[in-house]
Amino acid sequence: LAGVSDSTRGCFGGGDTGASTSVIDYITIATTGNATSFGILTTTKYNMTGVSDSTRGVFCGGWATSATNVMEYITIQTTGNATNFGQLTLARSSLAGASSATRGCIAGGSDAGGTYQSVIDYITIATTGNATNFGNLTIARDSSGGVSDLTRGCFGGGYTGAPQSLIDYITIATTGNATNFGNLTVARSQLAGVSDSTRGCFGGGYTNNYTSVIDYITIATIGNATSFGNLPADKYLSAGVSDSTRGCFGGGTNATVTFRTIDYITIQTTGNVTYFGDLTGIRFGSAGVSGS
Repeated sequence: LAGVSDSTRGCFGGGDTGASTSVIDYITIATTGNATSFGILTTTKYNMTGVSDSTRGVFCGGWATSATNVMEYITIQTTGNATNFGQLTLARSSLAGASSATRGCIAGGSDAGGTYQSVIDYITIATTGNATNFGNLTIARDSSGGVSDLTRGCFGGGYTGAPQSLIDYITIATTGNATNFGNLTVARSQLAGVSDSTRGCFGGGYTNNYTSVIDYITIATIGNATSFGNLPADKYLSAGVSDSTRGCFGGGTNATVTFRTIDYITIQTTGNVTYFGDLTGIRFGSAGVSGS
């Protein structure tokens, strides 16, 4: 499930309920309560990612009947169905996103044949059109989590045939290849990212089993991640949305349960999550990121 957000509202789009879905839900991040129906995507899909600015959210790639290059957007404060935005440079699913106030960067993933990709694309979120090549991750992988401040985007973890702990970073306003940032506390894939203006948090994922770990980085300072707390259950394929204070993790799954719960953290205060409310239905999908 991909997530996009502006400064007040977070939207969760698509995912898998046992079958692929096109549903978009939304929450008001600063309050608690259940999600509300927002609209639908242009097609059913899962394992995509989201990037956003203060107005618009863009859902990128994912798996429909195959890996897709489709990007579609919503105006976050106005409920309604998604509209076509353009295309990625390469069709892929299980990708990660990072955003500044103007630009979204979409990194990694795997193509229709299951080949891991290192490509990073970028878009100007306020302007519809096809993505442009930005550079490459340090290694090809899918299922990373993305976090960002107004300057830098970081892509943590992922899968290359085995779970990874590495974190890469880019300067969002410039193009070029990613640089090594450090390592997560636990190597894992299919994790969710949330961030404020200084800190990024990575929640859940899959190691050699499902995990509830949340760790954090200070985005402007390279180095290894530090333990933050835990989700209420071991799970992966949750989605993250955040505002300037709070990060919310929605949905996810493990070997026995597919979740509809949304939990939240105060990003600047370490500790375990608190229950927020519920999505409109159970589902899981790709990790998501939020914008400014």
